[in-house]
Amino acid sequence: MSITNDTTDLSATTNRVDRDTLKFDFPEIRIGTADYVEAQTGCTVFEFQNRSMMVSDCRGGAIGSIGTHYPEVDAICFAGGSAYGQEAILGVGAELHKRANYSTHWQDIALAAGAIIYDYRFRDNAVYPDKALGRAALNAAQPNLFAQGKVGAGFAASAGKCLTEQGYNGERTGQGAAFRQIGKTKIFVATVLNPFGAIIDKSGNVVRGNLAPKTERRIHLHEHIGEIGTPAKGNTTLTLMVTNQVISREALTQVSKQVHSSMARGIQPFHSEFDGDVLLAVSTQQVTDPGMPPFALGAMASELAWDAILAAAG
Repeated sequence: MSITNDTTDLSATTNRVDRDTLKFDFPEIRIGTADYVEAQTGCTVFEFQNRSMMVSDCRGGAIGSIGTHYPEVDAICFAGGSAYGQEAILGVGAELHKRANYSTHWQDIALAAGAIIYDYRFRDNAVYPDKALGRAALNAAQPNLFAQGKVGAGFAASAGKCLTEQGYNGERTGQGAAFRQIGKTKIFVATVLNPFGAIIDKSGNVVRGNLAPKTERRIHLHEHIGEIGTPAKGNTTLTLMVTNQVISREALTQVSKQVHSSMARGIQPFHSEFDGDVLLAVSTQQVTDPGMPPFALGAMASELAWDAILAAAG
């Protein structure tokens, strides 16, 4: 029988370092990761200093999420474990409830949203990020640091699985992020990279996925159109965009669509019927910057999203 949450003693490892850690200046976001290292799965939590405006852009044919309809949010959790990993999101909410001394007043009800990826392709157990792991990641959250690579929700993520029937392999990826401040406006983008499609760099080259194991050549999907067999299911890319700019809900919604659409430059194909892509856009509503209108905010966040994709690809 496969190792499961019920048949083994699981111990959380928090804020593990896989490779590089992004350092940035946005203390209103606190980030923590928690992993079940032996099982190669985990979750990543983003906690906000104050409850913040949130909108979502959910695309693809296989979405697994909780709370993406919330107008505001206290924390966001991305997790592995497919649908079972949604328990980690509930664990974040439970820990926030504990911190509020279990108050049930309407204004004290914690809003924890999140989404999951299918991460069982490159591991041989049935373990999923559970309630305890979500709580551990929240309690480990710290400002201005984001662990990149095979850690947290990106522990067993992979990309480029659209040509597996033709003998081209998917490859392990992870989670990545990018940050930039322009004037008073701060923009942070993080992504958990587990797409059906392959990863494309800014020169148009395939850099992860669709890998020929004998020649180690990576190819574009269009090179094999007409010869595609049964696609590999179980794919999803999760993305968070956070800005400190004061913005209307309508404008933030449009920015979220702009950024999510732009990510098709770095992931090809993107938003397929075999993906469950979710982008959550959050504003902490702290600064007003007339020099950064919403379309410009979206353009800059779009470039950062591509940078985050490449960082997650390693």
